Amino acid sequence: MSTDVAVGTNTNPRKAALDHDVAMRLAATEYDRVVAMFEVLQPEHWQMPTECPGWDVRAMAGHMLGMTQMAASIPETARQQSAAGKDAKRSGAASIDALTALQVRKNAHLSTDELIQEMRKVGPKAARTRRRTPAFIRNRKLPEVQAVDGVDEWWTIGFLLDVILTRDPFLHRIDISRATGVAMQATADHEGLIVDDLVREWAERHGQPFSLELSGPAGGSWGSGGELIALDTVEYCRTLSGRERKAGLLATQVPV
Repeated sequence: MSTDVAVGTNTNPRKAALDHDVAMRLAATEYDRVVAMFEVLQPEHWQMPTECPGWDVRAMAGHMLGMTQMAASIPETARQQSAAGKDAKRSGAASIDALTALQVRKNAHLSTDELIQEMRKVGPKAARTRRRTPAFIRNRKLPEVQAVDGVDEWWTIGFLLDVILTRDPFLHRIDISRATGVAMQATADHEGLIVDDLVREWAERHGQPFSLELSGPAGGSWGSGGELIALDTVEYCRTLSGRERKAGLLATQVPV
């Protein structure tokens, strides 16, 4: 993918830059690709540690399923948020940490076959629920401020539904691939569009001229002038997520 990228300052609360229809196509495909990855994992893979502290592949999959279950149902969203809020208040943990830990516990009793079956069932429901959320809801501000690399910012509900809930499983597929050695599916028409959206937000956040060259099937070329950056697409995504830290413009993080 090769395209110019505008730089500047985004207004708050942050909205999705992706067209809603495109975002929902990406959401549905991403859930399918999560299932496809789970299906090829071998028994020994599920116990392998990931780069997310305290999570092996099985725990990460439990979180991914739990987040999908939450996205599939408004009542389930309310249940998880209420329980996580109580956990956070009791433990002093950040709300997102309490939520993800709850999701891991919620699905810990499932066998791996049951987990895959549940993900296969609930993924399409989550995609439909996200797609049907009306614009007047998506344009509302989330009730809680979000921290990105230690800086607080506000998001719209649409930014969460259209962007973050697709980036999260995409990055976790990278995590699982790195933990297990299982190849991650990547194409220009799916992962490439997710990466393009990441690049555009990264450019808006740092606001500086740049030239970016990302290798791999989801990569491409962006920008002109300024700092020249060339690296693997997976490495770029991990860097923007904070999993790996680099200097210069790559120090600018993007929420995933």
